[in-house]
Amino acid sequence: MSQSSPHRHHAIDYVELTVTDLEAAKRFYAEAFGWRFNDYGPAYAGIRASQDESAPEVGGLRTDQEVRTGGPLVLLYSADLDRSAAAVQEAGGRVVNGPYEFPGGRRFHFTDPSGNELGVWAEA
Repeated sequence: MSQSSPHRHHAIDYVELTVTDLEAAKRFYAEAFGWRFNDYGPAYAGIRASQDESAPEVGGLRTDQEVRTGGPLVLLYSADLDRSAAAVQEAGGRVVNGPYEFPGGRRFHFTDPSGNELGVWAEA
């Protein structure tokens, strides 16, 4: 791996979420967090968390009949946790835990329209 690579050894590099409705998932994440996507056909979209067209993908949305339980818990960072919780609900998600205090900050967990559970945290 070259020094100019954006990838770091042993760092999380890509997160793939299984969704039951690709268009609904894309709409939700775009509205709630401003994510953009690279479409790879009717069953997969790459996630770009940056508005920069040259930014690398950080994950993907993969369509399947049902969401597998027990997947990884992905945590997102927020500069305004309460606004992020409101955006999740406005976009059709459901806050399932919190917001609550934890050492170093606050966080909440939510489910997206397909049932994936993720978390969002902010510094104290």
